[in-house]
Amino acid sequence: MFACMSSRGFPPKRCTMWVPNLAALVLLATTAAAATSASPDQVLSKHATTLADTSAKLAFSLYQNMAKEKSVENILISPVVVASTLGLVALGGKAATSSQVKTLLNAAKVKDEQLHSGLAELLTEVSDPKTRNVTWKISNRMYGPSSVTFVEDFIRSSKKHYNCDYSKINFHDKKSAASSINEWAAKSTDGKLPEVTKVVEQTDGAMIVNAMFFKPHWDEQFHHQMVDNRGFMLPRSYTVSVQMMHRTGLYGFYDDKTNKLTLLSMPLAHKKSTVVVIMPHQVEPLQRLEKMLTRKQLDTWMGKLQQTAVAVSLPKVTMEVSHNLQKHLGKLGLTEAVDKSKADLSKISGKKDLYLASVFHASAMEWDTDGNEMDLSLFGTDKLKDPKLFYADHPFIFLVKDQKTNSILFIGRMVRPKGDKMKDEL
Repeated sequence: MFACMSSRGFPPKRCTMWVPNLAALVLLATTAAAATSASPDQVLSKHATTLADTSAKLAFSLYQNMAKEKSVENILISPVVVASTLGLVALGGKAATSSQVKTLLNAAKVKDEQLHSGLAELLTEVSDPKTRNVTWKISNRMYGPSSVTFVEDFIRSSKKHYNCDYSKINFHDKKSAASSINEWAAKSTDGKLPEVTKVVEQTDGAMIVNAMFFKPHWDEQFHHQMVDNRGFMLPRSYTVSVQMMHRTGLYGFYDDKTNKLTLLSMPLAHKKSTVVVIMPHQVEPLQRLEKMLTRKQLDTWMGKLQQTAVAVSLPKVTMEVSHNLQKHLGKLGLTEAVDKSKADLSKISGKKDLYLASVFHASAMEWDTDGNEMDLSLFGTDKLKDPKLFYADHPFIFLVKDQKTNSILFIGRMVRPKGDKMKDEL
């Protein structure tokens, strides 16, 4: 197995060879529990399939909008969860407030009941821990001001389709409100997401909070002993020390020399989804890549992937990212629900006394070594001879792409991982 030393260019100039303890690997392979067998695939309904497609389109428009904000560094959003949140708004809205959501989801012709059942079916499919062998905790809560009364029919329907809980909160006590929200998020994610927001604005509107924890489970694990401290270089700045995990295997790989970037596709457990990493050859801000990033361009790149021997090094870190999507969704066309003077969310409270003040979308994603046992038969063969190098020691874009539904489970960028400042290598 190969891993590479950090340098200012790509590919790295200096490489070291990791020599695995084959006896340990054999023991690991023979003692590892067999992966949970997936149940027979269920065929998605037409409406769920349509909404998988529309949520993928939403992924790129929302990401592009967020990437323009200069104060934002790391980005981490789940388009299928955002689509479900929009479905919740449509469920509680009337007239233009509801129809505008369907327009944003490219689902204007989909009947209301099919919209809600389709979104529920899609999210259940892609987050099923048994068939996907995935760790993905998703919790949703709507907070309303102390004066609001939630309609029972809405509570039942939203629980059924979107698994959403409800709570009244005193937004006038901003410190207590923020503390209450953060405590709920931490408890919902078993402590993986300790904070959604530092500040809660005083409001008489409603707030929707998504709290998630996602941990990729690789189709073939990284060996837990092949982890060391390396440098992650920030554009026009300094280097931070992060743990880096290494392994060599056969992966989808494409080196786009024209656009000076490289794509890597690594399957997750049961091969129902894959992590796609898009990284510039050199250390640079990601704006150049992001201007190219469209669904059509991604499909073009994915079509050029070839199964290749690759020596992979990825940061072993946890990303904790929280975004208030209210203004970003507003820029994409959700103008009625977020406008106090126009919003009609009367299905939620029985009267026009609410608007959507905030949409907090908070996630923790743990990049770790865990996964299924390695295929040891490849080692010592020509299949892994002269591997390409993929050393993720500078900012990159990533997606978690679902193979069955073609939806995008997550899209984001790693610009500044958590780590201590260190001196750059010479």
